[in-house]
Amino acid sequence: MLTKMCLIMNKFDSVRLRKIPFLKRITILLFFMSLTINAQIDRIEPPFWFAGMHNPELQIMFYGKDIAQYQVTAANSIAITDIKKTENPNYLFVTINTKNLPAASIDFIFKKNNKVGFTQKYILKQRREKSAQRKGFDASDMMYLIMPDRFANGNPKNDSSNDTQEKADRSVAGGRHGGDIQGIINNIDYISSLGATTVWSTPLCEDNDKAFSYHTYAQSDVYKIDPRYGTNEDYKRLASELHKKDMKLVMDYVTNHWGIEHWMMKDLPTRDWIHQFENFTQTNHKRSTISDTNASKIDTDICLDGWFVSSMPDLNQKNPLVLNYLKQNAIWWIEYADLDGFRVDTYNYADPEGVTAWTKSITDEYPNFNIVGEIWMHNQAQMAYWQKDSKVGAIQNFNSQLPSVMDFTLHDAIGTIFNEDDGSWDKGMVKVYDNFSNDFLYPNPDNILVFAENHDTNRINEVYKNDFKKYQMTMALIATVRGIPQLYYGSEIGMSGDKDKGDADIRQDFPGGWKGDENNAFIKEGRTPGQNQYFNFTSKLFNWRKTNEAIHFGKMTHYIPENNVYVYFRYTDKKTVMVVINNSKEDHTIKTNRFQENIKTSKMGKDVLTDNSFDLASEISLEGKSVLILELEK
Repeated sequence: MLTKMCLIMNKFDSVRLRKIPFLKRITILLFFMSLTINAQIDRIEPPFWFAGMHNPELQIMFYGKDIAQYQVTAANSIAITDIKKTENPNYLFVTINTKNLPAASIDFIFKKNNKVGFTQKYILKQRREKSAQRKGFDASDMMYLIMPDRFANGNPKNDSSNDTQEKADRSVAGGRHGGDIQGIINNIDYISSLGATTVWSTPLCEDNDKAFSYHTYAQSDVYKIDPRYGTNEDYKRLASELHKKDMKLVMDYVTNHWGIEHWMMKDLPTRDWIHQFENFTQTNHKRSTISDTNASKIDTDICLDGWFVSSMPDLNQKNPLVLNYLKQNAIWWIEYADLDGFRVDTYNYADPEGVTAWTKSITDEYPNFNIVGEIWMHNQAQMAYWQKDSKVGAIQNFNSQLPSVMDFTLHDAIGTIFNEDDGSWDKGMVKVYDNFSNDFLYPNPDNILVFAENHDTNRINEVYKNDFKKYQMTMALIATVRGIPQLYYGSEIGMSGDKDKGDADIRQDFPGGWKGDENNAFIKEGRTPGQNQYFNFTSKLFNWRKTNEAIHFGKMTHYIPENNVYVYFRYTDKKTVMVVINNSKEDHTIKTNRFQENIKTSKMGKDVLTDNSFDLASEISLEGKSVLILELEK
């Protein structure tokens, strides 16, 4: 009651009625309190909805003490198509048909013993113009991955919150450090200067864990931005500021689990809202069991139903109420914040039929929206199984509806190849060649996320001990092959980190993101010479990529590596790019006649990194551990 009183007082003050005489103010306050207490509604989710959606069915969850004892109707003859009560009397799930309903308020009437107990307004808002036609990210984009707590502290006033348990303390490696949404907004120009067109932030919804809450994958309220990052309005503003720069925002969404501190965990709507076992059961992580025709049922069940960790309860997508809740939550965020895409965490840990239905519900509403799933597997067939319209999945009559997957097999190769100086049968650049030789498995190779690292892996500069030449080869590779390149924050200034030392080491604070930092790597003058070397190369590479349609959607032809030198072409009818990666320590000269089918009548090639020109008539020479990206000229 005290909390409600405070909220009402805040609202009362916000409407500027402070000048009303004190006793009259108290009378008004008590009146509003009586409405709130009698209403018995603590939460409504979704908190509001939108008129004119493709799917007119809307399931509204009302939560409050013994709310299920009421009968519910809607004013103005609005059709309630279903009312679900569960074993928990504190929940009511009310479904209405919004077809042809205008943007307006709906009055729900709650009766008990045929007497009106209270009414509750629910708002249908107007959608943005052409909202359904929004265009997601694609192969013309470069995605910049940020861990917001570690990127920049734009608003020190929200470093800690009264509503959340863990307080900010930069001296704790795995604690909250204070980075926030305002920090991202403040540095949009920096991100853009790298050639990035899309921002993927790890989750921003509230995570009220007592410790290690900074990663925010154990969410405690999926309709609320964590107050230590900002507000829902701040998140919407981030999308708006990015759109002003012709950039996009991708939300990191989690369908598989919530956090143990999620408010529902203290009062579950149904016992089977989450997967429960007699004793704690962790997933076996063997996602291959899903497609394995020889897998045992118990192994498959534990893979899908076991908890990721003890602090992350596993959601039961087979429960229709859960699945509908997740569908609507995702669509609400797209519509509310004006999002351009999702990256879905632990995608294939969730029930396959459930997560497929979740995905399709989104792409039915937004046909041009893109969703990339974390399919962390080490076999192309098992990854391709999960991409929409996969022929591999079709063998088992399965179609995930998932537009994009992450290329973890390429990531695996990148993690070793540039330390393998002697390319033999299965070493060095042959690994990359073999990766792309399996592209026939994917229904859409252009719509695959390619990356050298992310927030869960060793940093690439750690793997290669800050060898700048190896960094150049790595970035040139992911910038020029098929798919959508992703860059992890800080690598562009040489940041390294060893996962064996703990996750915090690969998620360090970006220098300059906090007042008092020794240097500010967000600006040229604040970067060290070494940081500028990394930054200048990265910026030039990816800004060039933005301009080249052959790299975006062109075809690819590659040639079997010889002497650890890998040559491939990206081309359209109008443009051709030739990439040569010499992964040997030795200088090499390659004869160009071998590549004539792609060089055709071109006489010269201009290196986009150095602006040097190369005669293609007979041979090309390049240094050991180096790369050429040649735009061919007639």
